[in-house]
Amino acid sequence: MAEAIVNDKKEIFGWAMYDWANSAFSTTVGTVFLGPYVASLARDAATAAGTSTASLFGIPVAPDSFLPYCVSISVGMQVLFLPILGAVADYSHMRKTLMRLFATIGAIATILMFFIVGNLWWLGGLLFIVANLAFGAASVFYNAYLPDIASEEERDRVSSYGWALGYLGGGLLLALNLAFYMFSDKLGVPGNLAVRINLASAGVWWLGFSFFTWARLRSRHAARTLPAGESYTSLGFKQLKKTFREVRHYPETMKFLLAYFLYNDGIQTVIAVAATFAAAPLIQGGLEQDQTTLTAIILMIQFVAFFGALFWGKLAGWIGAKESVIVSLFIWAGVVIYAYVGLKGSNVTLQFTILGVFIALVMGGSQAISRSLFAQMIPSGKEAEFFAFYEVSERGTSWIGPVVFGLANQIFNNLRMGILSLIFFFIAGLIVLPMVNVKKAIEDAKSYENAAH
Repeated sequence: MAEAIVNDKKEIFGWAMYDWANSAFSTTVGTVFLGPYVASLARDAATAAGTSTASLFGIPVAPDSFLPYCVSISVGMQVLFLPILGAVADYSHMRKTLMRLFATIGAIATILMFFIVGNLWWLGGLLFIVANLAFGAASVFYNAYLPDIASEEERDRVSSYGWALGYLGGGLLLALNLAFYMFSDKLGVPGNLAVRINLASAGVWWLGFSFFTWARLRSRHAARTLPAGESYTSLGFKQLKKTFREVRHYPETMKFLLAYFLYNDGIQTVIAVAATFAAAPLIQGGLEQDQTTLTAIILMIQFVAFFGALFWGKLAGWIGAKESVIVSLFIWAGVVIYAYVGLKGSNVTLQFTILGVFIALVMGGSQAISRSLFAQMIPSGKEAEFFAFYEVSERGTSWIGPVVFGLANQIFNNLRMGILSLIFFFIAGLIVLPMVNVKKAIEDAKSYENAAH
């Protein structure tokens, strides 16, 4: 068992490299290629059937709403499974083993996206549900390492560093995929095949770079053996039941978790549906941007977000972590409002690019500081369990937001109404977050932790 130390540069780099690895899934799959590609296949299937909706086991589904529904299904499954997994990880001390297992499952499901063709458009949703569920599970254990590898005064910086490295990794693969997609015709590769290769490449990237993390991340405790007659699942349920009884000791932490659940649901939905919104036809309220333009803009967002994440780490040091998140939420609310009332006329691409800069500046920062802030509010020994609840609304795993967006789009047949509906999440977050007493939350976690020992 390696000695448990904090602020070790090599281990922090290994930890952050997992963000570099799995961000390929967020960018290439979740943000850029999968949504428009699956929507186009579903639209072709609907056209062939002479209807405006695609049929999934007899259920009519709007092509542009299919993937948002799948996001919601995957997160609904996370609500059921992640808290149990977190409890198992904290009891068994198999945090690193479980992280590696789910990262591998997610990466393989992503690689299999190469086989999404024609009438198999529904396979895109199925593989995304598996990959996104595994992405969320692995992220629980990844995030739970933050209090172990960084001291309290370093967590804002380390968390921001991880997010920033993620934007570089995801952005670099996206740049390679963009170049491949742009020149695919000259290489004799059909456009749809290029998209499928790009989707699979995200899985290869995710799995390959994860080995840097496995090599440098230390296991913090010796694996705990099972008592007679027990299984990890049964112990996970018992541990979870115990935690539910104890949450009254962390009222401010729970209040923050509610605020985060609300505003991050809005953030993740904006990120998840941005590509679909931008690529959809004008008549449906979209921007009708071609794949190359769309990918170039999102690529720009990735690299600007690198600097945004680092800047927000500094901003948290200047004005406070909670205050820096509040600033970002006002900017997010402005983004949603402008996406509804603006983005019109002949210079819509320029407007969308400028809007993307604002998104980039707050995207990583608001999430990185939220993560490090939450890490201060949880008791030692329950990191994975608490971060399981946190992960339910972490990046790419929103559940209520996509349903609200999908239903608003399907009811009004207008994507802008779907975008506008997301303003609720940012307003709700701005109402709850200022009421969180961060100092008391930290004191509660430490005092109850000491009492428990």
